[in-house]
Amino acid sequence: MSIVRINAITVPDGAEEELQRRFENRIGEVETMEGFESFELLRPSEDGNTWYVYTRWESEEAFLAWVHSPSFARGHAEASAQPVAHGAELLSFDIVLSASSSSKEDDA
Repeated sequence: MSIVRINAITVPDGAEEELQRRFENRIGEVETMEGFESFELLRPSEDGNTWYVYTRWESEEAFLAWVHSPSFARGHAEASAQPVAHGAELLSFDIVLSASSSSKEDDA
């Protein structure tokens, strides 16, 4: 089954829009990576300043290929030059059970 990698990042007050803009501008790069399955940027819906960058990959090798890619390096070079977040923590999970909703057409 797939793997999930979640980057928990602390975003200071006032930097939220810039962080979201940066991800919006780069989202197409990760989508082209072999083994990439999905991406979600999760903003806290209540008080808090920890955002989560959720990615799902077909394998650890696919994720590591992304981490070592020129696209990843470019995006993180901008983040290092003008940071809008601090305190990142990478969380790693193996998917062992999964479910998803059926489409409405399947119910008809």
